[in-house]
Amino acid sequence: MKTRRLLFFLLVLSTSTGMAQSRKSSNPPAAGFDMAGSDPKAVQIADQVMVAMGGRKAWDNTHLIAWNFFGARKLVWDKWTGTVRVDNLRDDQTVLLNINTDKGRVFRNGKELTEPDSVAKYVKAGKAAWINDSYWLVMPFKLKDSGVTLKYLGDTVATKDGKAADLIQMTFKGVGVTPDNKYHIWIDKKSHLVTQWAHYPKYTDEVPRFTLPWADYKTYGSILLSGERGERDLTEIMVFTGLPGEVFSDFSRTDLKRYPQED
Repeated sequence: MKTRRLLFFLLVLSTSTGMAQSRKSSNPPAAGFDMAGSDPKAVQIADQVMVAMGGRKAWDNTHLIAWNFFGARKLVWDKWTGTVRVDNLRDDQTVLLNINTDKGRVFRNGKELTEPDSVAKYVKAGKAAWINDSYWLVMPFKLKDSGVTLKYLGDTVATKDGKAADLIQMTFKGVGVTPDNKYHIWIDKKSHLVTQWAHYPKYTDEVPRFTLPWADYKTYGSILLSGERGERDLTEIMVFTGLPGEVFSDFSRTDLKRYPQED
């Protein structure tokens, strides 16, 4: 009887300790992350990536990020409020929106649009651009996002340059504008940084649409970001602790380099 009680006590203690450790995780998953369907090894690697990129606290404390998406768009994102500015560099269009409320304003062809359906159309397109363009920049910070499932695929598939890496698979459940997507992500065994990714438009696809590097990591504020994606690069990456309000309210375009970036 005493033995059974002892085993029961140890089981309860082990479970309680595990729950406490989960609650104290330095990189807790977003609500809706598929923890039950994810491999523990893949989740562990995701946590190592977060640490290598600067850590969860540094990511949460990062306020404003700006970047140039392949020369097609310039974006400024207020992580804390969800306010985003999207300047289309190939025509005269600027969208100022909030990704949490789906409300915004649109400047197009020399004037601000006021017709509700037109505004809604371009605000929706602006949000879709932000979803896509931000993923190309900050995906490593989003490995445990809502709707994500992670699977560990082993360490026998090296990157294109022959470097050893852990390979994980990322799939989605009912989130984003392309929930059928699948990604394979290579993480360097020593640095724990993402070094390559492959994109599959559908989960069932066996051949990726592309396989591209993640390289040229640099420190911006308190986090690492990578801009090199093979033949095309993300450029003009900047992190700020503050920006003038007109950046998100005035359609006039300004050179963000004039403002002090986060040290």
